[in-house]
Amino acid sequence: MSQQGYVATPPYSQSQTGMGLSPPHYGHYGDPSPAGMMKPAVPSGAAPGGVLPQGPPPPGPHQLGQNEAHAQGHLPQRFPGPPPMSSAAPAYAQYAPASPAAYPSPAAASPVSQLGAQLHAMQVSGGSGMVPPSQGPPRPPQPSILQPGSQVLPPPPTALNGPGAASLPPAAHRQGGLPGPAPPSAQLQPPPLPGQAPGSGYTPQQANYGPQMPGSQLAYPGGFPSGPAQMAGPPAPQRKLDPDAVPSPIQVIENDRATRGGQVYVTSTRGQVPPLVTTDCVVQDQGNASPRYIRCTTYCFPSTSDMAKQARVPLAAVIMPFATVPPNEAPLYLVNHGEAGPVRCNRCKAYMCPFMQFIEGGRRYQCGFCSCVNDVPPFYFQHLDHVGRRLDHYEKPELSLGSYEYVATRDYCRKNKPPSPPAFVFMIDVSYSNIQSGLVKLICEELKTVLDRLPKDEQEETSMVRVGFVTYNKALHFFNVKSSLAQPQMMVVTDVGEVFVPLLDGFLVSYQESQSVIHNLLDQIPEMFADSSENETVFAPVVQAGMEALKAAECPGKLFIFHSSLPTAEAPGKLKNRDDKKLINTDKEKTLFQPQSGVYEALARDCVAHGCCVTLFLFPSQYVDVASLGLVPQLTGGTVYKYSKFQVHLDSQQFLSDLRNDIEKKIGFDAIMRVRTSTGFRATDFFGGVYMNNTTDVEMAAVDCDKAVTVEFKHDDKLGEDSGALIQCAVLYTTVGGQRRLRIHNLALNCSSQLADLYKSCETDALVNFFAKSAFKAVLQQPLKLVREALVNQTAHMLACYRKNCASPSAASQLILPDSMKVLPVYMNSLLKSCVLLSRPDVPIDERAFQRQLVLTMGVADSQLFFYPQLLPLHTMDVKSAAMPPAVRCSESRLSEDGVFLLANGLSMFLWLGVSSPPELIQGLFNVPSLAHISTHMTALPEVGSPHSQRLRVIVGILQHKRPYSMRLTIVKQREQPEAAFRQLLVEDKGLDGGSSYVDFLCCVHKAVCQLLN
Repeated sequence: MSQQGYVATPPYSQSQTGMGLSPPHYGHYGDPSPAGMMKPAVPSGAAPGGVLPQGPPPPGPHQLGQNEAHAQGHLPQRFPGPPPMSSAAPAYAQYAPASPAAYPSPAAASPVSQLGAQLHAMQVSGGSGMVPPSQGPPRPPQPSILQPGSQVLPPPPTALNGPGAASLPPAAHRQGGLPGPAPPSAQLQPPPLPGQAPGSGYTPQQANYGPQMPGSQLAYPGGFPSGPAQMAGPPAPQRKLDPDAVPSPIQVIENDRATRGGQVYVTSTRGQVPPLVTTDCVVQDQGNASPRYIRCTTYCFPSTSDMAKQARVPLAAVIMPFATVPPNEAPLYLVNHGEAGPVRCNRCKAYMCPFMQFIEGGRRYQCGFCSCVNDVPPFYFQHLDHVGRRLDHYEKPELSLGSYEYVATRDYCRKNKPPSPPAFVFMIDVSYSNIQSGLVKLICEELKTVLDRLPKDEQEETSMVRVGFVTYNKALHFFNVKSSLAQPQMMVVTDVGEVFVPLLDGFLVSYQESQSVIHNLLDQIPEMFADSSENETVFAPVVQAGMEALKAAECPGKLFIFHSSLPTAEAPGKLKNRDDKKLINTDKEKTLFQPQSGVYEALARDCVAHGCCVTLFLFPSQYVDVASLGLVPQLTGGTVYKYSKFQVHLDSQQFLSDLRNDIEKKIGFDAIMRVRTSTGFRATDFFGGVYMNNTTDVEMAAVDCDKAVTVEFKHDDKLGEDSGALIQCAVLYTTVGGQRRLRIHNLALNCSSQLADLYKSCETDALVNFFAKSAFKAVLQQPLKLVREALVNQTAHMLACYRKNCASPSAASQLILPDSMKVLPVYMNSLLKSCVLLSRPDVPIDERAFQRQLVLTMGVADSQLFFYPQLLPLHTMDVKSAAMPPAVRCSESRLSEDGVFLLANGLSMFLWLGVSSPPELIQGLFNVPSLAHISTHMTALPEVGSPHSQRLRVIVGILQHKRPYSMRLTIVKQREQPEAAFRQLLVEDKGLDGGSSYVDFLCCVHKAVCQLLN
């Protein structure tokens, strides 16, 4: 069975004589045996077809979040505790007590020395050498320019000291590296020569002999002993494992850019894996939706549910129905069939698409989803050509493209009448603290300019969106801004228990018509409440009032709420402070992520029913209960923006940038999404900012260009390899111009009865998006410890199934990763260390609830950057080059005292300055002579005008482009207090408050894989 894989020897595996602790390899399975290489004594472990040869699939949960996640054979392993506090990087031996030896050892060595020996006897390589796994010794890694799959000549079979052999510690350290100790006679034997029968204690395909090859492999310091006489000597001095040896996300990203960047990606082929989200390319729609709209965890589904249960690879799609398309790609075509409306299958109601097969001369068509044969409506008839394709195939977007839109008829509208254009209602908290801080004045000033940029449909000159204004503290103040008035009029509602809208006419108005009255109002609001001493606020009645106003006007819309404190005034939705540190790390910790009362969920349900989306701008100086307040924006398709300890002079740029982007972004209102599939599987679970009244309709008060819905699929029958697996996502929505439309995205995937095909077609970034969302959904019901264990379990299950069914037999001391998943462990470890799943003393519960809600609506590109931030060295940048400086791995080991680094994760941005940063660079960026003169309070780069400064501003602009949140810049000096927040984002390192390093996590996963295989 031919399948590429990544073989890594984890640092904790104990060496055994002849069991070479060999470097990782990209395996190319099924090569003919090269001459001069010995045949293995072991039969190949993969049965034809890639299905397990014997026994039932390993026990355990099929889905993340079930309590049976620890059936026998699973590893309920929690991550090692906090590292020793030391400014120097600790030697690995110090970590030994935190992670016990992988296998019980019969030897009497102490655990510390034993683990130390294991860690330091390890050698791993990140090269792309190929291994013919079932014939003879693996070949050494090749230079990394070789792509997986290329044929590599075997090395001359004479040399004994190949690059893969590590320095062997004494026998006491060696036994027990694999189940069952090696026979004593094997401990001092030299490796057998090629062609000679291996002595006892050897696994033929593990020995790794041959000359040293050039490339990215790393020889273990100390080398391989030159002859048998040295083998029983003292162990080599302990050295740290080279972090370059484990698979690098940066390398994977760069390799994909090198092979696919800047090219045209054509979507005509079923089941092809698209370029990574980090690779810029031009997408050309030729019958399947662009990966900008739909990305899948795998592009080849297993044929049967048994295979799916065995592999435990989630089958899911991350759908961004309104994703932004770059200007060099075609926008969606709009199809208008007039009164007749879209052509649909009579049985399953799928919309006409490229998967429909026309028959009987074009008079009928067979549905690709349910195989029902339908009559073609007379208005839609067209003759077929000699290959059975309609003559107008290329003239109709719905027959030749993967994504397109239909104009919807009245049947698709509420109460069968065309919708009204949406409205935006701005609702400002005018409590004492907001007036005093200058926030209210800032909002009112900005609204004057931002209202000129209200969104509009492509063909319209001016925006059809109407606007309204409310201020509030303990009471609500509505404003009449009718164009005929000289002055705005205020109406006060003090009964917040039963909110009503005191005026209809003059509340929602056209900005163009009422501009002077609106500007007048915005000038007056800060003065109107200047003397107010009211510090208590309400929140639920504010949302209720906005929704009632939209309901009375019979239009969908969006509420922009600017709020800053816990709503403690007597009213529905009143909240109490429950910021209780004592609940952390207990089974009750999950309650901190749940809303305090049912009021907010009921309110969100009403908002969705009336097409009312809520976006919340939060300015908290202390606890505000984001878990409760943020629920309404989350379920209505809105967004929460949070500016902790907001200061007008420092943070206004970030806030104003977010406000402008949110008002201008592409958005659809009053939306219903339905995901249809071909027979054999169906959509079962939905994750995102969605509300579901039933099992199939995803209801969204609004959906914008940054929101993604992740959909999980399950089998309900066998899938045919010929027909593949088809997905159609249809979103019915109202445009900002008030037109009802249907947006359709179609995607065809492959199906296979070979597990190898499933693994070959996986996409790590989409898998991480799915795992993050399913875990963050699970924290509402389950203790965090169980959620973390289930994630480790799932990772181990996927890799164990790959190893058992797709990889060649190899020693248990090797961790084998599928090529498509070789960086999955680093992302999974980063997810496990996120503040949502692992509490940290410095992270408030509001921040954890905020990040949880944020990730639930993320697309693949945003979750990729969030869980593996971009770290750019600026001291090496070429100011004359337009290219971005090449990113480095997220680890402290990449920082240097004489360096300047920029780190971004989509939410925040850090500029880290080493203690010995070059003075000329400091001068160029900050216009000050030395590091000591730089203020760490600044949140924006100073405008210096030097080449370095201009280049850095361009880089920051590129990083910020297309990101849904404006990233706040923090200046961090090496060895100063704020550095902790920056170091927490170096995700390959050990967490400051617990959480494994990347290398430790690989050990943990490998241990779990071995337990499953045994």
